[in-house]
Amino acid sequence: MDAPRPASALPPAARGFTLIELMIVVAILAVLAVGAVPLAELAVQRTREQDLRLALRQIRGAIDAYKKAAEEGRVERKADETGYPRRLSDLANGMPDIKTPDRRLIRFLRRIPRDPFAPADLSAEETWGLRSYASSASSPSSGMDVYDVYSRREGAGLNGVPYREW
Repeated sequence: MDAPRPASALPPAARGFTLIELMIVVAILAVLAVGAVPLAELAVQRTREQDLRLALRQIRGAIDAYKKAAEEGRVERKADETGYPRRLSDLANGMPDIKTPDRRLIRFLRRIPRDPFAPADLSAEETWGLRSYASSASSPSSGMDVYDVYSRREGAGLNGVPYREW
């Protein structure tokens, strides 16, 4: 019987990878993975920021439409009120149109969008910071009406502007 041949005597197709070759491949894959994680995190942050911009635009547009309806006399408004919605939910729940005989509802939003940076256990309305007409932009606070909304997220966006100031 013939003795087994050493691995170097085998044809190239019959040889396997050496431990060094496998370690080099694993190291290259690790370097690529380490480089891909920050890019993936950046893509997630960009998507959330884009969602935040869209949500702010939708809510602010609905607040402006509510104010316009109040100025036109379509939404009931007391003499001491500013004409902005009392609650954020009024935009989605609707308000009766007092100029129509059947007082059909005017809806300004289909639903309140969520702040994409807020915790998932909060309702969509609770995710936003509310600013009343009587408060200043530098120190917003809630009050008798909803003049504006802002994100409660701490920190700044990729553009360097704090989320609260968007």
